[in-house]
Amino acid sequence: MSLFRDDGIVLRTQKLGEADRIITLLTRGHGRVRAVARGVRRTKSKFGARLEPFSHVDVQFYARGSELVGRGLPLCTQSETIAAYGGGIVTDYARYTAGTAMLETAERFTDHEGEPAVQQYLLLVGGLRTLARGEHAPHLVLDAFLLRSLAVNGYAPSFDSCARCGMPGPNRFFSVASGGVICGECRVPGSVVPSSEAIGLLSALLTGDWETADACEARHAREGSGLVTAYLHWHLERGLRSLRYVEQ
Repeated sequence: MSLFRDDGIVLRTQKLGEADRIITLLTRGHGRVRAVARGVRRTKSKFGARLEPFSHVDVQFYARGSELVGRGLPLCTQSETIAAYGGGIVTDYARYTAGTAMLETAERFTDHEGEPAVQQYLLLVGGLRTLARGEHAPHLVLDAFLLRSLAVNGYAPSFDSCARCGMPGPNRFFSVASGGVICGECRVPGSVVPSSEAIGLLSALLTGDWETADACEARHAREGSGLVTAYLHWHLERGLRSLRYVEQ
């Protein structure tokens, strides 16, 4: 029997029995972890209130054996709130749907439990903090998070040089299968011709140029979101259920 301590973001919860829950977290040191939290569905449980989606928590786990992720689910025996991002997210529809899509994306990019994914974890913490504070439009925060998640997992799209031959940009065409913008010589069936403003917006979101991103027109933001969604779905090989509810 071993004790483990880590901090993480609660991604989702599932009912277990009459009073328990299975909590899925993305942790700093152990990646995605599922654990049983006993008694948290009782109305008087303060412990359960800390283990809701969007919560950033310091958690203690009790596991059989020397590894946190093993043959059985560990027990979540203690938690302390680091930041309750849900308070600034769940009361606003646009923030809530964007945040839900971020949680689902983080879970999808951490397929294997127990494998550290520090960059994805830090991206999620920063994204939820920005979303909860209302510093930028929720759909822009979401698109920035999706693009950066793709990048840290090895799927960074090109928005300047041709993704196939490296020809310096700007390049007119965009192909999700090719990895971003491509030149006329490398154009493939299914390529689209997005506006330069939409490509500029996506480049700004990927690099953190919020001054440019915040100044974009709504029509270019919608166009950019469509490209991000198509690119994400291509690499995940199936869509995110939560994206259909996101306001653009």
